[in-house]
Order: sequence, then C-alpha cells, then structure tokens
Amino acid sequence: QVQLVESGGGLVQAGGSVRLSCAASGRTFSSYAMGWFRQAPGKEREFVTAISRSGGSTYYADSVKGRFTISRDNAKKTVYLQMNNLKPEDTADYYCAADQIFSTNWAARSITDYDYWGQGTQVTVSS
Repeated sequence: QVQLVESGGGLVQAGGSVRLSCAASGRTFSSYAMGWFRQAPGKEREFVTAISRSGGSTYYADSVKGRFTISRDNAKKTVYLQMNNLKPEDTADYYCAADQIFSTNWAARSITDYDYWGQGTQVTVSS
C-alpha cells in the first residue's frame, strides 16, 4: 500500500509556472506507475500525464503537451509535475495517483487503473 501527499499548488498568473510534488510513503514506490489527474469545478476528473515505473516512458494529454513535464525520483519516492505557460483553463485540483503494475516501461491513462490517490492540491491560474 502507498500513501500520496501532493504539494506545490497555489495561485499563479497566466503564462507562469508551478511545480507540483507528490511524496509517497512505503518501501515500494518503484513498483508503481504514477499519474497526475485534474478536476476543474463542475467537470469530471481527467488525465493529465503519467510516467512509467522506470521513468523511461511518459504520456501527456494533448491539452498539456509541450507545457507540462512529469518526472520521478524513485530514491526520494516523489513524482513531480512541472507546469509551464499556464493558462486559465489549467485551473483545477490536481491529484497524483499510483498504479501497481508489472511493466516497468508503461503507464495507464485511465482513472480506473489507478489504485491509490492523494488528497489533491489546488492550482488557480488568473488571466
């Protein structure tokens, strides 16, 4: 089992940058592919990005491709989301999630594949 705690959210102007962190507890962080999802007010939670267990494979939603970067540090049991050139439509609660899978070079994009979730951190982008 793993527990996830996000941090780094806040208020930022359009065009600005924010880095989110997600710290995991437990000894088997490297057994999990990790993902970031977001949920805007009145909308369903949606996939943002994911990274494989090894960190060698990453996946992005089209809406964030080229602006967001996911990375992980297995020694620190932390996954990061660097968000650049933020837009007002990026305003949402951001959640990290863990998926315990066998493959080291793949990560899921579906919410239902993820077993563990953090409590979320809010990002507000002002225009």
